[in-house]
Amino acid sequence: MRISRRTLIAGTAGMLAAPAIVRAQGSTPIRIGEINSYTAIPAFTVPYRMGWQLAVEQVNAAGGVLGRKIEVISRDDAGRPPDAIRLAGELLNDQKVDLLSGTFLSNVGLAISDFAKQNRKLFVAGEPLSDALVWENGHRYAFRLRPSTYMQAAMLVDDAAKLNAKRWVTVSPNYEYGQSVVKWFKQLLAAKQPGVEFVGEQWPALGKIDAGATVAALAQAKPDAILNATFGPDLTNFVRQGNTRGLFEGRGVVSVLTGEPEYLEPLGDETPEGWIVTGYPVDSVTDPTNKAFIEAYKAKFNELPKMGSVVGHALITSIVAGIAKSGSVDTEKMADGFPGATFDTPFGKANWRALDHQGTLGTYVGKTALKGGKGTMVDWRYVDGTDALPPDDVVRKMRPA
Repeated sequence: MRISRRTLIAGTAGMLAAPAIVRAQGSTPIRIGEINSYTAIPAFTVPYRMGWQLAVEQVNAAGGVLGRKIEVISRDDAGRPPDAIRLAGELLNDQKVDLLSGTFLSNVGLAISDFAKQNRKLFVAGEPLSDALVWENGHRYAFRLRPSTYMQAAMLVDDAAKLNAKRWVTVSPNYEYGQSVVKWFKQLLAAKQPGVEFVGEQWPALGKIDAGATVAALAQAKPDAILNATFGPDLTNFVRQGNTRGLFEGRGVVSVLTGEPEYLEPLGDETPEGWIVTGYPVDSVTDPTNKAFIEAYKAKFNELPKMGSVVGHALITSIVAGIAKSGSVDTEKMADGFPGATFDTPFGKANWRALDHQGTLGTYVGKTALKGGKGTMVDWRYVDGTDALPPDDVVRKMRPA
């Protein structure tokens, strides 16, 4: 199926036209303040920026929202919460943005969420995966797009249980995201497979893994299977040392995020085969919505999108849908209007849950494979975010009233 960029923009205009022309509220653009770790985590955040740039172009070509164009004012937090808070203040007070968005690291996202709460400003988090953002520390003004650490673990646990491995070890970066992944995976696997044991843990600092020592410590525990939550250069170093020392031989590995192109591609011919992963099989998806997004992205940037591209694009469409439903960029009206809003993403339709402000965007689950000297995902399936969330009564107990 060939879909031209012009056709896609026309289609986007058709989808957005009805809510976009609710009523004009002046000719000035709606300003979205966006903060992210561009210099600290470029493998993800650069494609993410390209994704939101494409979405802004498409939304404005379709007429904008409420009769106004949208404009993104972007800042780089360098992965540091204090910098992110300072930049949020600058965006709010000097740039007069209508809402805040973005962030990558969970600790940065939680810091901006607290800032938004104190300043009564809407914050739409794109990438931070910490469940605390919408559960324990959730509040009226905070929304989160991506599947959380609980959701990522829930998507993987059925396949993990099928390994029938009793002795597990874990390796995860020692900050909010990594701690949360391990917590939920342990709880969910123990419920699914009574009698499972976790016999070792490694907590390398983000970006500073001593991969040789980490691999040696994991091997010493004599595990049957491994949970990995490292990503980026830490993942590459861990895989290289694990391959060299035979850590993965005869052991099942469950690995969060590893199937995302930005983390899988750098592994090249060192990609371990048969790992159970979450990710994005961009080279083999066939559904029309995904293909149309890929076509438009390639037309603009001359490369395939990555998971960051999907998150950046969906961040903008989710904000536009929330504004359209709210009929205003007044913060209190958006806080009332965003819950329940449905939006289009490259993976299909999703919505903002009224219960906890979690987005229902899902992700793909499959296995790693080596093809033509490159890593890829095989035997994959899409898991809708709605299907990876705990029962509503459990969420209510975790979220503040």
